[in-house]
Amino acid sequence: MSDPCTVAALDVPVDNPTHYDGLTYVGHMIAGALAGIGEHVAMYPVDTVKTRMQALAHPGQQLHSSVGTALRNILRREGVGGLYRGVTAMALGAGPSHALYFASYEAAKDLYGGNREGHRPLATAAAGATATIVNDGCMTPWDVVKQRMQVRHSPYRGLLHCAATTFRQEGLAAFYRSYWTTLVMNVPYTALHFTVYESAKKWLLGAPAAAEAASGSDPQRERGLQSGAGPLLTAAAAQAGAAAAFEEEEEEEGLRVQLIAGGVAGGLAAAATTPLDVVKTRLQLEGVSSATRYNTSSVLPVLRQIAVEEGASALWRGWQPRVLFHAPSAAICWGIYETAKKLLAP
Repeated sequence: MSDPCTVAALDVPVDNPTHYDGLTYVGHMIAGALAGIGEHVAMYPVDTVKTRMQALAHPGQQLHSSVGTALRNILRREGVGGLYRGVTAMALGAGPSHALYFASYEAAKDLYGGNREGHRPLATAAAGATATIVNDGCMTPWDVVKQRMQVRHSPYRGLLHCAATTFRQEGLAAFYRSYWTTLVMNVPYTALHFTVYESAKKWLLGAPAAAEAASGSDPQRERGLQSGAGPLLTAAAAQAGAAAAFEEEEEEEGLRVQLIAGGVAGGLAAAATTPLDVVKTRLQLEGVSSATRYNTSSVLPVLRQIAVEEGASALWRGWQPRVLFHAPSAAICWGIYETAKKLLAP
């Protein structure tokens, strides 16, 4: 039978259930909104290059074959402004979407036990997946507008014209045609992203060494155990050790650790989910700059059609700019988010 003192000492006390990591839901939403806008606006030109590489000019022919070619063509034909077409839609969508994203993540991580002592990658992954479902419901329509404005020879004059024309010609369903594909892509992306991020932070902070040091023998504690006060002192030592480790981690975890962990997590997750991103891009641009039709919003049929008509390599088009986008953007996002949390904390 477990000793109640020991069990109580290992539980993390929650002074206020509406606070997570020292902030309220509103605080996490503000930090998340700032992080989302900063991330996407800073890296938007790379996202434009990725979209151009994944789009089709006409059936079976890609518009740009490499990062350098795409960038040179955009600058030569459209100027710097061509790299930022649709950025307003992204900024307007990223703010509320990331506000919901990070608030949901923090709440879900606490609910699933991710804030308890020790390394809990499964709880972190589940929290990230939960946050993605909420985020994509808000972000997908904005992403459709953004990508339709990013392609070369886009028929839309601006954000409102694109949204109004798409709604009038294709209905509300056009804004959510890629929603399930986006979820299929982003749920594993986010689960992998958050797991790698939290794991990388612990590795960079030297968590194994800290754990080993914390488990070392203590002569005073051993004398207490021999005198019959073992359970009480064990509980007190466990609680004190957990508090000290948490405070040490908070002090050591600086911007450098967050940037490195965020960059590694974003790059790995982006590379692994590139084929699904290609499918998402094709569905969102269907009928805009290409005559290709997929006649379905399911992932596997579109994957098969692309592989049959263009070869399996087509599913990996744009992986370089995708990694170039997500690695630094994740670092920027996490850096802004963690910094904003500290600034907003009471």
